[in-house]
Amino acid sequence: MSTEDIQVTNVHIAGVSIGAKQPPLLIAGPCVLEDIETAVSIGAFMTQAAGDYGFSYLFKASFDKANRTSIRSYRGPGMAEGLEMLSAIKEELNVPVISDVHTPDQAEAAATVLDCIQIPAFLCRQTDLLVAAAQTRLPINIKKGQFMAPWDMRHAVAKIKESGNDQVILTERGTSFGYNNLVVDMRGLAIMRGIGSPVVFDATHSVQLPGGGDGCSSGQREFVPTLARAAMAAGVDGIFMEVHPNPDRALCDGPNSLSFEAAADLLKVLSRIRQAVD
Repeated sequence: MSTEDIQVTNVHIAGVSIGAKQPPLLIAGPCVLEDIETAVSIGAFMTQAAGDYGFSYLFKASFDKANRTSIRSYRGPGMAEGLEMLSAIKEELNVPVISDVHTPDQAEAAATVLDCIQIPAFLCRQTDLLVAAAQTRLPINIKKGQFMAPWDMRHAVAKIKESGNDQVILTERGTSFGYNNLVVDMRGLAIMRGIGSPVVFDATHSVQLPGGGDGCSSGQREFVPTLARAAMAAGVDGIFMEVHPNPDRALCDGPNSLSFEAAADLLKVLSRIRQAVD
């Protein structure tokens, strides 16, 4: 399938356009909200880095991680406090924000603050959740389940579109490969783009080792640049990455998060690849 022949429906998020003939999108932030100071520092740094290297920017952080490995794992501040934090970040940094919802009843409340709603990979087939998110009329970012074939994501997209919302992004985050491991099939990026939605590559979750850390997930952040470079060369519309000022002390997904310096260095390289591909 030639990506040049694909008709992609561009997605518009708070004045930012994603898709054909648009600047690449960067979705970046901490895995989960820890405190407002850390979140603002990450957002401020990534706003500057995105601008420096020609990316549009969408701040991402979860207010609740309902799918942590252990019941003792840090989940986040919860929806009420988390939305207050995201609202403050949005206002202070003048950036659009995205977070994930886990149940249909969260969608309407989340839509009062968010500029884009994210559907977690584990929940990408949950019809009621997809419909509720679609009915907010916000753009929706669906993360492809680790158990899903890329061509089957057309059904998730159809659930959004048949609910009256054509603003859909698909995000690749790796596919289960045996136990506690993920792999990335770069063919899937073109296949999902062939569905007609912009495609983002989640470079940090794709190197996660799910449940591989004795009660938590581990990861191999050293491979983030390798996969991100390949995805950008393959023609994705955006890159997703988790960033933290001290990844080894992050309360969630530290082993696959990038430091400020590593994130900026990677964006510089990805910008050059994008220019070469264009």
